Amino acid sequence: MSGRVYLVGAGPGDAGLLTARALELIAAADVILHDRLIPPGALDGARPDARLIAVGKRGGGPSTPQERIARLLVEHARAGRLVVRLKGGDPFVFGRGGEEALALREAGIPFEVVPGVTAGIAAPAYAGIPVTHRDLASAVAFVAGHEDPSKPESALDWPALAAFPGTLVFYMGVAQLPRLAQRLIAAGRDGDEPAAVVERGTLPGQRTVVATLATIADAAAAVRPPAIVLVGAVASLRYAGVRWLEERPLFGRRVAVTRARAQASGLAARLRALGAEVVETPAIRIVPLDADVPLDPSGVDLVCLASPNAVAQLFARLAAGGRDARALAGARVAAIGPATADALRAHGIVADIVPERAVGEALAAALADVPARRALVARARGGRDVVPDALRARGVAVEVVELYETVAAPLDEAARAAVRGADYVTFTSSSTVRFLLTALGSPEALRHGPRLASIGPTTSATLRAHGLEPAVEAREHDVDGLVAALVADAEGAR
Repeated sequence: MSGRVYLVGAGPGDAGLLTARALELIAAADVILHDRLIPPGALDGARPDARLIAVGKRGGGPSTPQERIARLLVEHARAGRLVVRLKGGDPFVFGRGGEEALALREAGIPFEVVPGVTAGIAAPAYAGIPVTHRDLASAVAFVAGHEDPSKPESALDWPALAAFPGTLVFYMGVAQLPRLAQRLIAAGRDGDEPAAVVERGTLPGQRTVVATLATIADAAAAVRPPAIVLVGAVASLRYAGVRWLEERPLFGRRVAVTRARAQASGLAARLRALGAEVVETPAIRIVPLDADVPLDPSGVDLVCLASPNAVAQLFARLAAGGRDARALAGARVAAIGPATADALRAHGIVADIVPERAVGEALAAALADVPARRALVARARGGRDVVPDALRARGVAVEVVELYETVAAPLDEAARAAVRGADYVTFTSSSTVRFLLTALGSPEALRHGPRLASIGPTTSATLRAHGLEPAVEAREHDVDGLVAALVADAEGAR
């Protein structure tokens, strides 16, 4: 039985522009043949057993022949597999999706097309340039700036393009920009007309150069692919208050996120939404302890949770014994901070006690007047004994349950270099400090490079114990507080 092929557009680079349908198909695919220029993390949602095949093309470098790509699509579909051909931008806009569709039709393979956001619209939009405008451009033309080199002569009608009454958008045109500008001017296009080049459109490292058609080649000489070239009066709107990307508070900042990969996505998403280029360099990973051993909290009248991870593992251990949130009925529940309280709320539990500061000392103080006879403290292996000791001093019977341990996650040289080259390195726990320094080999790697951002005083104390002074410390000791502190620091440095 034949499978099916989906020709899917992955958008221009910003992972937030992947369509819901694209994400659905990536998650379902048996095989994914993907381009080089797809959004970072686009394949994170693929099944662990999915086969991922890179078939990207690189100008001047190794490329997968189009005939081989078509052959792979047909072979995997004939084997009964669900195949996703993931292409940057839109598959039918200079993406050779039409050729692949014809090859599939000739082979009798069923296929569907999933459009994507094309760079010719998205990159100018992220640069604050609308490709159409009621007063400036009522038409837009998309043009291949790099033609098939096997053609004996250009297939483009340069006089027609020069006379086109609207915006011209050239894909893959930056390498040919001097020739492109010269031919347009020679064919009659006004050399004083505004023009723009948008490099790495929609990505955190986006750069935009605006000049005239006559001067754009010199102005954009340092620009490298991928880039979009735009010619038209609308380019002048870049400096008319329309640009917005650069106004995001963390635009142009590279931030290394060191927390465990499973937890990093929320922080990374928040930072990217504020314009940062996020480098995920997880220094730790979470390993559950005795995950299959049921946990029975019967008789406990106080439950203390030391972290969001403790919440997740507590409910996993309850589920192992066929229990759920009802097992905590009758007990007061204390969370060390807002993030832990949020994790509890996701399981249907509203914490009774949440201190203002997310540290053990603050939780111990908040529990000072809470009546209890028997308490359960759920935490990581090797956690601090501030809360258990304070409870025992009052005569409370305390059971400490270590539900998980934090271990080092290996970092390759590229990840270590990314940390050293970041503007900020974020630390969300003492363990992220210890294990990152172990991976780097020495605190010296962080002493004179990036600014160090700590989620709170306990983490800051660990940094200082290694001779490092945090440049940023969150007032509210959670992810929201850390993000707010980063924004305040970045805006203060402008």
